[in-house]
Amino acid sequence: MLRLRGIPISKFISQQYPKFDGRVCSNGFKTTSTEHPEPVYEDNERILGKVLQARKEDLPTSMANPYEKPERKCILCDNNITPNYKNVKLLYQFVSPYTGLPYEKHVTGLCTQMHESVQSEIRKARRLGMMAVYLKESDFLKDPKICDPERPLRPHKY
Repeated sequence: MLRLRGIPISKFISQQYPKFDGRVCSNGFKTTSTEHPEPVYEDNERILGKVLQARKEDLPTSMANPYEKPERKCILCDNNITPNYKNVKLLYQFVSPYTGLPYEKHVTGLCTQMHESVQSEIRKARRLGMMAVYLKESDFLKDPKICDPERPLRPHKY
C-alpha cells in the first residue's frame, strides 16, 4: 500500500479534502462516479414518432438524374433503317467524295453494329458494280449530308 508521511494515501487525501469519498486510482488521482438517471421511454417514443412523421413529410420526391446524359442512338437505329447494298443513295452518304473511302465511326456517329453493316454493304455494292470505288459519283454530290467530316462527333487521334 502506498504511504505518504507514514499515512496511507487515501486517508491523507481524505484529511486534506473532506468531500473525497476515498476512491483513488493507481496514480493517485480521484476517480469519478457518474450516476446516470434511468431513461424515460414513453417520452422518447412520443418524440421519436413526431420526428419520423416530420421526416416522412420532408422526404424528397423521386426524379430523374438531371446530370445524366441522354442515351445517344445512331441515325440508322433511331429511324429503324437497315442498310442494303441496293440502296446506293444511302450508302453514298457514308463515303468520302474525295477518296471514296467510307467515313470512320467517330465521323458518322453510327453505332458499331450499324457501322460494320454499312461497310459490308458498301463492299458488296462495289463488288456488284453499283458503286464507284475511288470517287463519289457526281449524281450524289449535291445530296444532303448526314454527317459532316469537318466536324466529327468525337475527336479523333489526328
